[in-house]
Amino acid sequence: MQRIAVFASGRGSNFRSLLEAERSGGCPGHIVLLLGDKAGAGAVAYARGQGIETFVVPSKKTKGRLSLEEESAFRDACLAAKIDWICLAGFMRILRGPLLEAFQGRIVNIHPALLPAFPGLDAQKQAFDYGAKLTGCTVHLVDAGVDTGPIVVQRSVEVLENDTVATLADRILEAEHAIYPEALRRLLGEKWERRGRRIVFQPRKDKP
Repeated sequence: MQRIAVFASGRGSNFRSLLEAERSGGCPGHIVLLLGDKAGAGAVAYARGQGIETFVVPSKKTKGRLSLEEESAFRDACLAAKIDWICLAGFMRILRGPLLEAFQGRIVNIHPALLPAFPGLDAQKQAFDYGAKLTGCTVHLVDAGVDTGPIVVQRSVEVLENDTVATLADRILEAEHAIYPEALRRLLGEKWERRGRRIVFQPRKDKP
């Protein structure tokens, strides 16, 4: 079973959905490490309560790129734990290089919009302010850009006439909780290949 590390900066709701999927048999990996940049984050407290090892590199920054020292510390912790895959779950910092180099093609992120539309911060508000009628969420592999990696799974969410940014964000989050475990299950449990910017899964033998 492949070993998974999850990075989170906040309450960790996507981390919880991944952990619940694993424990219900919905994901072929095993989450063994939670990493973060805020010692008081809800995700860190929840992981400790679940008996999962945590590793925190406190930072005064809440956004922007990790420093090389910070990212190198995270990389070393993942290597020491013999991590196979990394999932970014509400981790609000941008990777610089050391993690990308050590885990090339094995870092996954979830973004609250239908990429390539509305990348970066506040994607839900971006879609709402733009007047989009349809938005959603995207699971993608991480590369050196910001939300530019190959797309694994997407799910659409309709923008309702009476929506606010908050109600829209809540419904997108529900969709995130559904597709993140699905995407991880497929990446770890199915045969696939990268063709340019596309992730192509091989057809399952039990399907026509």
